[in-house]
Amino acid sequence: MGGTAWHRILRVAAGAAALAVMPIAAGQAAGTGANPTERCVDGDAALNVGFYAFFAPVSHSAEPDPASPGFAVHKGYEAALLTALEAIPGAGLKFSRAPIAEWDGIWLRPAAADGPDMAGGGITILDSRTRDASGKRAIRFTSGHIAFRQSLLVRAEDAARLATYGALTNDVRVGALAGTTGEARLLRIVGIADDRGALAAGTRVVTPAGEATADGGPGYVITAAEASTALAGRRHLHPASPSAPQVVYLGDDKGEAELLAALGDGRIDALARGEIGNRSVAAGNPAFAVSALDDKVEWGGFALAFEDADLASCIDRHIDYLTDGRRIGYAEWLADPAVFMKRAAGH
Repeated sequence: MGGTAWHRILRVAAGAAALAVMPIAAGQAAGTGANPTERCVDGDAALNVGFYAFFAPVSHSAEPDPASPGFAVHKGYEAALLTALEAIPGAGLKFSRAPIAEWDGIWLRPAAADGPDMAGGGITILDSRTRDASGKRAIRFTSGHIAFRQSLLVRAEDAARLATYGALTNDVRVGALAGTTGEARLLRIVGIADDRGALAAGTRVVTPAGEATADGGPGYVITAAEASTALAGRRHLHPASPSAPQVVYLGDDKGEAELLAALGDGRIDALARGEIGNRSVAAGNPAFAVSALDDKVEWGGFALAFEDADLASCIDRHIDYLTDGRRIGYAEWLADPAVFMKRAAGH
Protein backbone atom coordinates (compact mmCIF):
# COMPACT_ATOMS: atom_id res chain seq x y z
CA MET A 1 0.00 0.00 0.00
CA GLY A 2 2.98 2.31 -0.35
CA GLY A 3 1.87 5.69 -1.55
CA THR A 4 -1.73 5.17 -0.39
CA ALA A 5 -1.45 5.44 3.39
CA TRP A 6 -1.86 9.21 3.27
CA HIS A 7 -5.56 8.76 2.46
CA ARG A 8 -6.01 7.60 6.05
CA ILE A 9 -3.90 10.24 7.76
CA LEU A 10 -5.37 12.83 10.05
CA ARG A 11 -4.00 16.29 9.30
CA VAL A 12 -2.70 16.72 12.82
CA ALA A 13 -1.77 20.38 12.61
CA ALA A 14 -2.65 22.93 9.98
CA GLY A 15 0.49 24.12 8.27
CA ALA A 16 2.69 21.58 10.05
CA ALA A 17 6.11 21.31 8.43
CA ALA A 18 6.90 18.14 6.52
CA LEU A 19 9.46 15.85 8.10
CA ALA A 20 12.98 16.53 6.88
CA VAL A 21 14.65 13.83 4.84
CA MET A 22 17.70 13.58 7.07
CA PRO A 23 17.66 12.85 10.83
CA ILE A 24 18.10 15.48 13.50
CA ALA A 25 21.69 16.10 14.42
CA ALA A 26 23.36 13.49 16.60
CA GLY A 27 22.88 14.32 20.24
CA GLN A 28 20.02 16.75 19.63
CA ALA A 29 17.03 16.03 21.84
CA ALA A 30 13.58 17.23 20.81
CA GLY A 31 10.72 17.88 23.23
CA THR A 32 10.32 14.82 25.44
CA GLY A 33 7.79 15.79 28.09
CA ALA A 34 4.36 14.21 28.35
CA ASN A 35 3.39 11.24 26.22
CA PRO A 36 1.96 12.79 23.01
CA THR A 37 -1.69 12.10 22.32
CA GLU A 38 -2.03 13.04 18.66
CA ARG A 39 -3.58 10.43 16.42
CA CYS A 40 -1.60 9.34 13.36
CA VAL A 41 -4.12 7.19 11.47
CA ASP A 42 -7.85 7.69 10.97
CA GLY A 43 -9.95 4.63 11.71
CA ASP A 44 -8.80 1.16 12.71
CA ALA A 45 -6.81 0.21 9.61
CA ALA A 46 -3.39 -1.31 10.24
CA LEU A 47 -0.29 0.03 8.53
CA ASN A 48 1.63 -2.62 6.63
CA VAL A 49 5.27 -2.84 7.72
CA GLY A 50 7.87 -4.78 5.78
CA PHE A 51 10.76 -5.72 8.07
CA TYR A 52 14.14 -7.20 7.19
CA ALA A 53 14.21 -10.78 8.44
CA PHE A 54 17.92 -11.36 9.03
CA PHE A 55 19.38 -8.49 11.05
CA ALA A 56 19.48 -9.82 14.62
CA PRO A 57 19.22 -8.29 17.15
CA VAL A 58 17.85 -5.11 15.54
CA SER A 59 15.18 -6.68 13.29
CA HIS A 60 14.74 -10.35 12.53
CA SER A 61 12.29 -13.21 12.18
CA ALA A 62 11.75 -15.56 15.11
CA GLU A 63 12.78 -18.44 12.83
CA PRO A 64 15.17 -18.09 9.87
CA ASP A 65 13.44 -20.62 7.61
CA PRO A 66 11.00 -18.83 5.27
CA ALA A 67 8.82 -21.95 5.25
CA SER A 68 8.37 -21.94 9.03
CA PRO A 69 5.48 -20.19 10.83
CA GLY A 70 7.97 -18.26 12.94
CA PHE A 71 9.41 -16.51 9.91
CA ALA A 72 6.50 -14.06 10.01
CA VAL A 73 7.07 -13.22 13.69
CA HIS A 74 8.99 -9.97 14.13
CA LYS A 75 11.65 -9.89 16.87
CA GLY A 76 14.37 -7.51 18.02
CA TYR A 77 14.86 -3.87 18.92
CA GLU A 78 12.70 -2.43 16.14
CA ALA A 79 9.97 -4.98 16.84
CA ALA A 80 9.82 -3.73 20.44
CA LEU A 81 9.72 -0.11 19.27
CA LEU A 82 6.79 -0.80 16.91
CA THR A 83 4.91 -2.69 19.62
CA ALA A 84 5.33 0.28 21.97
CA LEU A 85 4.03 2.63 19.28
CA GLU A 86 0.89 0.48 19.10
CA ALA A 87 0.50 0.78 22.88
CA ILE A 88 0.54 4.59 23.03
CA PRO A 89 -2.98 5.67 24.00
CA GLY A 90 -4.70 7.67 21.30
CA ALA A 91 -2.03 7.28 18.63
CA GLY A 92 -4.24 4.94 16.61
CA LEU A 93 -1.26 2.97 15.37
CA LYS A 94 -1.56 -0.69 14.43
CA PHE A 95 1.01 -2.56 12.38
CA SER A 96 0.62 -5.63 10.21
CA ARG A 97 4.14 -6.97 9.80
CA ALA A 98 5.58 -9.07 6.98
CA PRO A 99 9.17 -10.31 6.68
CA ILE A 100 11.38 -9.34 3.76
CA ALA A 101 14.26 -11.69 2.98
CA GLU A 102 16.03 -9.56 0.36
CA TRP A 103 17.96 -6.57 1.66
CA ASP A 104 18.86 -4.81 -1.57
CA GLY A 105 16.60 -1.79 -2.03
CA ILE A 106 14.37 -2.61 0.95
CA TRP A 107 14.08 1.12 1.75
CA LEU A 108 12.35 1.73 -1.60
CA ARG A 109 9.55 -0.76 -0.95
CA PRO A 110 7.06 1.85 0.40
CA ALA A 111 7.29 3.76 -2.90
CA ALA A 112 6.05 0.76 -4.90
CA ALA A 113 2.37 0.64 -5.81
CA ASP A 114 1.97 -2.70 -4.03
CA GLY A 115 4.58 -2.06 -1.35
CA PRO A 116 4.18 -1.73 2.43
CA ASP A 117 3.39 1.56 4.15
CA MET A 118 6.67 1.39 6.06
CA ALA A 119 9.93 -0.50 5.79
CA GLY A 120 12.34 -1.25 8.62
CA GLY A 121 15.24 -3.45 9.51
CA GLY A 122 18.11 -1.29 10.69
CA ILE A 123 18.06 0.90 7.59
CA THR A 124 20.73 3.61 7.74
CA ILE A 125 19.31 7.00 6.78
CA LEU A 126 21.05 8.29 3.66
CA ASP A 127 19.90 10.97 1.26
CA SER A 128 20.78 8.65 -1.63
CA ARG A 129 18.29 6.12 -0.30
CA THR A 130 15.43 8.61 -0.60
CA ARG A 131 15.63 8.58 -4.41
CA ASP A 132 14.50 5.97 -6.92
CA ALA A 133 16.49 4.80 -9.96
CA SER A 134 15.43 7.88 -11.93
CA GLY A 135 16.69 10.22 -9.21
CA LYS A 136 13.20 11.26 -8.14
CA ARG A 137 12.55 11.74 -4.42
CA ALA A 138 10.47 8.69 -3.50
CA ILE A 139 11.17 7.98 0.17
CA ARG A 140 11.32 9.90 3.42
CA PHE A 141 12.69 8.63 6.72
CA THR A 142 11.67 9.13 10.29
CA SER A 143 14.40 10.70 12.39
CA GLY A 144 17.05 8.25 13.50
CA HIS A 145 16.16 6.07 16.47
CA ILE A 146 19.26 3.84 16.56
CA ALA A 147 22.93 4.73 16.17
CA PHE A 148 25.20 2.67 13.96
CA ARG A 149 28.90 2.50 13.26
CA GLN A 150 30.69 -0.06 11.17
CA SER A 151 33.18 -2.66 12.35
CA LEU A 152 34.74 -6.00 11.52
CA LEU A 153 33.79 -9.35 13.02
CA VAL A 154 36.78 -11.71 13.00
CA ARG A 155 37.75 -15.05 14.49
CA ALA A 156 39.07 -14.52 18.00
CA GLU A 157 42.55 -15.78 17.11
CA ASP A 158 42.78 -13.13 14.37
CA ALA A 159 41.67 -10.16 16.51
CA ALA A 160 45.21 -8.83 17.03
CA ARG A 161 46.28 -9.44 13.43
CA LEU A 162 43.17 -7.76 11.99
CA ALA A 163 42.79 -5.03 14.61
CA THR A 164 42.54 -2.16 12.09
CA TYR A 165 41.33 -1.57 8.55
CA GLY A 166 44.96 -0.93 7.62
CA ALA A 167 45.71 -4.60 8.24
CA LEU A 168 43.36 -5.67 5.44
CA THR A 169 45.83 -6.53 2.69
CA ASN A 170 45.21 -8.54 -0.47
CA ASP A 171 45.55 -11.90 1.28
CA VAL A 172 42.58 -11.11 3.55
CA ARG A 173 39.05 -12.01 2.45
CA VAL A 174 36.34 -9.76 3.90
CA GLY A 175 32.72 -10.83 3.62
CA ALA A 176 29.98 -8.30 2.88
CA LEU A 177 26.28 -8.16 2.11
CA ALA A 178 25.76 -6.21 -1.11
CA GLY A 179 23.91 -2.91 -0.84
CA THR A 180 24.63 -2.32 2.85
CA THR A 181 26.44 0.52 4.57
CA GLY A 182 28.88 -2.14 5.79
CA GLU A 183 29.92 -2.81 2.20
CA ALA A 184 30.00 0.85 1.16
CA ARG A 185 32.03 2.03 4.16
CA LEU A 186 34.49 -0.85 3.82
CA LEU A 187 35.19 -0.05 0.18
CA ARG A 188 35.74 3.60 0.98
CA ILE A 189 37.87 3.10 4.10
CA VAL A 190 40.30 0.69 2.43
CA GLY A 191 40.51 2.76 -0.76
CA ILE A 192 38.79 0.39 -3.15
CA ALA A 193 36.17 3.07 -3.85
CA ASP A 194 36.35 6.85 -3.71
CA ASP A 195 33.90 9.23 -2.04
CA ARG A 196 31.49 8.83 -4.98
CA GLY A 197 31.59 5.05 -4.72
CA ALA A 198 33.56 4.69 -7.97
CA LEU A 199 35.80 1.62 -7.88
CA ALA A 200 39.51 2.21 -8.43
CA ALA A 201 40.74 1.48 -11.94
CA GLY A 202 41.89 -2.11 -12.26
CA THR A 203 39.51 -3.48 -9.64
CA ARG A 204 38.17 -6.82 -10.86
CA VAL A 205 34.63 -7.86 -9.95
CA VAL A 206 33.31 -11.37 -10.51
CA THR A 207 29.61 -11.45 -11.40
CA PRO A 208 27.25 -14.17 -12.73
CA ALA A 209 27.78 -12.66 -16.17
CA GLY A 210 31.55 -12.99 -15.95
CA GLU A 211 34.33 -10.72 -14.79
CA ALA A 212 34.24 -6.93 -15.05
CA THR A 213 37.23 -4.64 -14.63
CA ALA A 214 36.62 -1.14 -13.32
CA ASP A 215 38.09 1.81 -15.22
CA GLY A 216 37.64 4.32 -12.40
CA GLY A 217 34.61 5.85 -14.10
CA PRO A 218 30.88 6.15 -13.39
CA GLY A 219 30.08 2.78 -14.93
CA TYR A 220 31.57 0.97 -11.91
CA VAL A 221 30.04 2.50 -8.80
CA ILE A 222 28.96 0.92 -5.51
CA THR A 223 27.18 2.93 -2.83
CA ALA A 224 24.92 1.99 0.05
CA ALA A 225 21.96 2.90 -2.16
CA GLU A 226 22.79 1.44 -5.57
CA ALA A 227 25.37 -0.21 -7.79
CA SER A 228 26.14 0.05 -11.49
CA THR A 229 24.47 -2.46 -13.78
CA ALA A 230 27.82 -4.05 -14.63
CA LEU A 231 28.24 -4.99 -10.96
CA ALA A 232 24.83 -6.58 -10.41
CA GLY A 233 24.98 -9.89 -8.56
CA ARG A 234 28.64 -9.36 -7.61
CA ARG A 235 30.27 -12.36 -5.98
CA HIS A 236 33.93 -11.48 -5.51
CA LEU A 237 35.94 -8.30 -5.72
CA HIS A 238 39.70 -8.30 -6.37
CA PRO A 239 41.30 -4.91 -5.62
CA ALA A 240 43.89 -3.32 -7.87
CA SER A 241 46.09 -2.49 -4.87
CA PRO A 242 47.90 -5.18 -2.84
CA SER A 243 47.23 -3.10 0.27
CA ALA A 244 43.45 -3.60 0.03
CA PRO A 245 41.49 -6.79 0.84
CA GLN A 246 39.45 -9.08 -1.35
CA VAL A 247 35.70 -8.73 -0.81
CA VAL A 248 33.49 -11.82 -0.87
CA TYR A 249 29.72 -11.44 -1.28
CA LEU A 250 27.31 -13.84 0.41
CA GLY A 251 23.89 -13.63 2.03
CA ASP A 252 21.49 -13.30 -0.89
CA ASP A 253 19.43 -16.25 0.31
CA LYS A 254 19.76 -16.34 4.09
CA GLY A 255 21.14 -12.93 4.92
CA GLU A 256 24.09 -12.53 7.20
CA ALA A 257 23.76 -16.10 8.52
CA GLU A 258 25.62 -17.19 5.39
CA LEU A 259 28.41 -14.73 6.11
CA LEU A 260 28.70 -15.86 9.73
CA ALA A 261 28.94 -19.48 8.60
CA ALA A 262 31.66 -18.55 6.10
CA LEU A 263 33.62 -16.74 8.82
CA GLY A 264 33.33 -19.72 11.11
CA ASP A 265 34.56 -22.26 8.57
CA GLY A 266 37.37 -20.09 7.18
CA ARG A 267 36.02 -19.15 3.77
CA ILE A 268 36.35 -15.50 4.79
CA ASP A 269 38.61 -13.84 7.37
CA ALA A 270 36.40 -10.95 8.47
CA LEU A 271 32.85 -9.70 8.16
CA ALA A 272 32.19 -6.00 7.46
CA ARG A 273 29.05 -5.18 9.39
CA GLY A 274 27.57 -2.83 11.96
CA GLU A 275 28.93 -2.83 15.49
CA ILE A 276 25.60 -3.79 17.10
CA GLY A 277 25.19 -7.00 15.13
CA ASN A 278 28.85 -7.91 15.45
CA ARG A 279 28.94 -7.36 19.22
CA SER A 280 25.79 -9.42 19.64
CA VAL A 281 27.40 -12.34 17.83
CA ALA A 282 30.70 -12.02 19.71
CA ALA A 283 28.90 -11.86 23.06
CA GLY A 284 27.20 -15.17 22.35
CA ASN A 285 30.16 -16.92 20.74
CA PRO A 286 33.72 -16.63 22.13
CA ALA A 287 35.07 -17.89 18.80
CA PHE A 288 34.44 -14.40 17.36
CA ALA A 289 35.68 -10.92 18.25
CA VAL A 290 34.93 -7.34 17.12
CA SER A 291 37.74 -5.21 15.67
CA ALA A 292 38.40 -2.13 13.52
CA LEU A 293 35.64 0.15 14.82
CA ASP A 294 34.74 2.90 12.37
CA ASP A 295 34.81 6.44 13.76
CA LYS A 296 31.75 7.53 11.76
CA VAL A 297 28.35 7.35 13.48
CA GLU A 298 25.20 7.01 11.37
CA TRP A 299 21.51 6.69 12.27
CA GLY A 300 18.84 4.19 11.33
CA GLY A 301 15.13 4.89 10.88
CA PHE A 302 11.93 3.72 9.22
CA ALA A 303 11.24 4.45 5.55
CA LEU A 304 7.88 5.68 4.21
CA ALA A 305 6.67 6.90 0.84
CA PHE A 306 7.70 10.51 0.24
CA GLU A 307 4.11 11.77 0.00
CA ASP A 308 3.29 10.36 3.47
CA ALA A 309 4.72 13.45 5.19
CA ASP A 310 2.05 13.82 7.88
CA LEU A 311 2.13 10.14 8.78
CA ALA A 312 5.91 10.15 9.02
CA SER A 313 5.89 13.31 11.11
CA CYS A 314 3.30 11.97 13.52
CA ILE A 315 5.05 8.63 13.96
CA ASP A 316 8.31 10.48 14.41
CA ARG A 317 6.97 12.53 17.31
CA HIS A 318 5.82 9.36 19.05
CA ILE A 319 9.21 7.73 18.45
CA ASP A 320 10.88 10.81 19.87
CA TYR A 321 8.84 10.38 23.05
CA LEU A 322 9.56 6.65 23.33
CA THR A 323 13.30 7.21 22.89
CA ASP A 324 13.27 10.31 25.13
CA GLY A 325 14.84 12.38 22.39
CA ARG A 326 17.46 9.71 21.60
CA ARG A 327 18.43 9.26 25.24
CA ILE A 328 16.97 5.74 25.12
CA GLY A 329 18.39 3.52 22.39
CA TYR A 330 19.70 0.08 21.70
CA ALA A 331 21.87 -0.22 24.83
CA GLU A 332 18.99 0.77 27.10
CA TRP A 333 16.62 -1.64 25.35
CA LEU A 334 19.17 -4.44 25.67
CA ALA A 335 19.43 -3.79 29.41
CA ASP A 336 15.64 -3.57 29.78
CA PRO A 337 13.59 -4.97 26.86
CA ALA A 338 10.45 -3.40 28.37
CA VAL A 339 11.83 0.13 28.38
CA PHE A 340 9.74 1.33 25.41
CA MET A 341 6.54 -0.23 26.75
CA LYS A 342 7.10 1.52 30.07
CA ARG A 343 7.38 4.83 28.23
CA ALA A 344 4.24 4.06 26.20
CA ALA A 345 2.32 3.46 29.42
CA GLY A 346 3.56 6.77 30.82
CA HIS A 347 5.77 5.22 33.50
